[in-house]
Amino acid sequence: MKCPRFPAVILGLVLVLLACGCKAPESDQKAEAPPALKVQRVEDRNVVEVDHPERFSLTASVAHTARPELKVTGTVNPDISRNVPVISLASGRVLEIGARLGDYVKKGQLLMKVQSADISGAYSDYQQAIADEGLARKQLERSKLLYQRGAIAEKDLEVAEAAEIKATVTITTTLEHLRVLGVDPDHPSPIVEIKAPVSGVISDQQVTNAAGVQGLASPSPFTISDLTHVWIVCDVFENDLDDVRLGENAEIRLNAYPKRVIAGTIGNIGPILDPNIRTAKVRIEVENPGLMRPGMFVTATFHGPQKETRAAVPAPAILHLHDRDWVYIPLNDRRFRRVEVVGGDMLPGNMQEVISGIAPGQQVIANALEFQNTVQQ
Repeated sequence: MKCPRFPAVILGLVLVLLACGCKAPESDQKAEAPPALKVQRVEDRNVVEVDHPERFSLTASVAHTARPELKVTGTVNPDISRNVPVISLASGRVLEIGARLGDYVKKGQLLMKVQSADISGAYSDYQQAIADEGLARKQLERSKLLYQRGAIAEKDLEVAEAAEIKATVTITTTLEHLRVLGVDPDHPSPIVEIKAPVSGVISDQQVTNAAGVQGLASPSPFTISDLTHVWIVCDVFENDLDDVRLGENAEIRLNAYPKRVIAGTIGNIGPILDPNIRTAKVRIEVENPGLMRPGMFVTATFHGPQKETRAAVPAPAILHLHDRDWVYIPLNDRRFRRVEVVGGDMLPGNMQEVISGIAPGQQVIANALEFQNTVQQ
């Protein structure tokens, strides 16, 4: 008789027990399951509830018709077409300067004196031309007399006439050279006076006392700008270019004089867009009332082509908090919601325009600051 194999029997019992242990009771499975999610509603911080809402008066926003506005920043620049360079055709050393950067000068005013050797050479050429013309004139008179007596041929007379004509032309040329250099032929002087060609403000100076000038080869000693008309150059974003049209008017407010409104005309819209900041240069041409100086910061306002209907509320109904504008609108008998709006310009009757946030006819708390202070107590 053969003995049973105990290891095989034991292994079988272990497998049976493991199989039974894998199936846990249904109640145990429910106990081990994760708890169900609970959704908790967070209270809206913009909604407040008051006990006595009758203490706060309500007002309805009214309809206000206005054209959409686009406000951008810019700077004052000289009108390039009114910039006149002051040049010195004579080379030499500066002896005296009669004006400085930023000075207002009148047409014909002395700006500087230059001691130039070019004057001596030009005057010498002029005197030599006079002498040559005198000699040519005498030779012509002699040739005419000889020709009348048959002593010379006709061609010799023609040569004498041509020589006299050339000598006269040389006098005219050298005389004009002296005048271009600013020298009086009757009173020659090695000192050239450079005067202002137009009236205006000296906006650039490239010369000092005892400096040297090299005529047209050197930079212009002065630049005079006529600031009676200036340019306002603004950067307008690509998405706002539809509100800017050539030839339309724009309102200019200087940062230095915010209460002063100056009218201007859009003279140019840049054809090239800055690829980095996505803006185009817009040029506004303005008649300077005397307040505008190159480099000043301004705010330019452009008006859209079509009018829009917006809401308008009493100014105290708008609460200015954290650089934002808010109004309170009623939800029911005791609850109010704080709504963010975009405030616009002030209107007559202590009213303020609301660009966006509420519609005309919407009721709001008449005094938002008083309501806010009461809620926080």
